[in-house]
Formats: sequence, C-alpha cells, structure tokens
Amino acid sequence: MQAHSVGMHVCRNEIAQAIVDVMGEKLSCIYYKSETTLPFKAGLGQENEFIYNQTDDDIATENGLQFHIDWLKGQKTGFFIDQRENRRLLEHYAKGKTVLNMFCYTGGFSVYAMRGGAELVHSVDSSAKAIDLTDRNVELNFPSDKRHESFCEDAFHFLKNHNRDYNLMVLDPPAFAKHRNALKNGLRGYIRLNAKAFERIQSGGIVFTFSCSQVVSKEQFRQAIFTAAAQTKRKVRILHQLHQPADHPVNIYHPEGEYLKGLVLYVE
Repeated sequence: MQAHSVGMHVCRNEIAQAIVDVMGEKLSCIYYKSETTLPFKAGLGQENEFIYNQTDDDIATENGLQFHIDWLKGQKTGFFIDQRENRRLLEHYAKGKTVLNMFCYTGGFSVYAMRGGAELVHSVDSSAKAIDLTDRNVELNFPSDKRHESFCEDAFHFLKNHNRDYNLMVLDPPAFAKHRNALKNGLRGYIRLNAKAFERIQSGGIVFTFSCSQVVSKEQFRQAIFTAAAQTKRKVRILHQLHQPADHPVNIYHPEGEYLKGLVLYVE
C-alpha cells in the first residue's frame, strides 16, 4: 500500500483491514510504503513497515510470468502493474522480432517479448540495480536463454553509439515532466527520445512509446511524437492508443489522473 495524502495515511489501517476482508486467505501480508510519498511538511514521521503479517518472499506472478520485485527499496511500489495489459499486447507483436527495451527497470517488457517468441531482446537501463533485477527476472522465466542481453547505459548514449537496428522498440521512460514548470523541457525530452528511436527502427518496425508524466496531456504527447516523426522524415502510423488499466480509474473531475499515455506506432 502507498498513500500520497495525509487523509489516506490516517485511514491506512482501515484500508488494510478492508483489503484483508476482501482477499481473505489469498492475502499473505501488507507492506505500507509511504515514507517518501506523503507531504513532507505534514511532519508525520512515517517509516515504511509491514502493517499485516510479514514475508521474505519477493516473487510475484503476472499473467503466468514470475518476477523478483524489490518492493522494499525499489522505485515506487517496486513494480509497475499499470503496464501489465500493455506488456501482454507487446507479447503478441514479438514473434521473430529483434527487440530493444529502453528504461527496462524490472525487465517486464523484455520477459513478455521473450515469451512471445522474440528472436533477440536487449534491455537498457542506467541503473545497475535495475539491470541486475532484469537479468534475474529473465533467468527466473527463461534459464540460460541466450536471446537476452542487458546494458547498463544511458538511453540516449545507447541509441547514439550502438550500431544495431531493431524492428520492435519499447520506450517507457520515467516522467520527464513531474510538474508544470518542467513541461516545456519534458516535451523536448520526449521529442528527442522518440526521434532517436525513429532513426534506429527498421522499416516496417513497431515502436511502443509511453509517457507517465501527469502534467503532459494526451494531445501534447501525441504532438511530441508527431514532431519527432517530422524531424526524422519517417512515415508513422498509430496502431493503438494505450492508457492505464481499469483498476487505475480516472476521476472525471481530475483529468490529470489519466497519467499513463502510450502509442503503438508502425514506422514505414
């Protein structure tokens, strides 16, 4: 569980009990991880802790695949479950493809691509811990499989300096714009990243590109992709428009809650 407001923090134990009531024996424990997400000025002194039972197990199952999850010290809750439907979609495109998964973190898209029959999968992240986690997850599902290779490297540096071209790419970066003052620079970042990808994708290739920046609207993200395509003079078609799943609903009075935007692109 993770809270982002004082009100939810105050109700944490009631929420935990409701989860226990609904899940019953399916639930082994609840870990409360809100130390860095609650308002600093509230002075709550919250520390991350178990609030219902405890466990040392770190493996979760998603759509039949297993993942080691660093939910104690990993980013946010340790695993981005809001991408699970989009990972399954990528699996259907992966057969026979050479895949590049940028900002791979736990390697979710990489593992799904391998189950989908990818010919080769390269995972890239600037974090050594993320690369280690990705390698462990690939090994957990596909022991000693030589189709996968990981690179601990900056994404822009990798796209500039590695010669291999790919025909399926995943661009799932951290939020380039976390607040409105950073919006202009954030949009430039999305343009630059996608332009680099369009330069490297093979003709007839597929690009899964995402933004998780709450302050970036769907229209602004799509305009950034349009600009990247125009700059590189590639013909690009939209195959799918992606978003967060139904268990991350958007309040109609809070459109910024539609934070996850994604496009699946066919590049001629």
